[in-house]
Amino acid sequence: MQKFPMTAEGLARLEEELKVLKGEERPAIIRAIAEARAHGDLSENAEYHAARERQSFIEGRIGELESIIPSVEVIDVSRLSGDQVRFGAHVTIVDEESDDEKTYRIVGQYEADMKNGSISVTSPLAKALMGKKVGDAVEVPAPGGARSVEITAVTYA
Repeated sequence: MQKFPMTAEGLARLEEELKVLKGEERPAIIRAIAEARAHGDLSENAEYHAARERQSFIEGRIGELESIIPSVEVIDVSRLSGDQVRFGAHVTIVDEESDDEKTYRIVGQYEADMKNGSISVTSPLAKALMGKKVGDAVEVPAPGGARSVEITAVTYA
């Protein structure tokens, strides 16, 4: 079985999502389907079809989470330190052309969220940064061509 690295917080979020889907969403959608079915002709019942589509999504997500959670390998990032980029690190980089500074946290593929500054350990950026240290210049593959960035900080807070 393939193991997926993940932070303890990421695993807790997935477990909470599964709990909500099974304990709240699933029963609610079953009630919605029963209610829509009571309205009669199902072939022209938009409520019924929308509820069935939502049920399909919920059941699919439950199945996905039930297959991911047992395969998670929790990495305790609180015990990590140093200036070398590893899983769980908060890495601050500066684009050498534009001087844009960004900070990312390197996390597991199932907890990555670019909007919150978390990138997957399997992403091209994370792969390029892994093992590097503060002060290193790194070539990062990008859609418009490789970009050069400098690592300015690595923390494990």
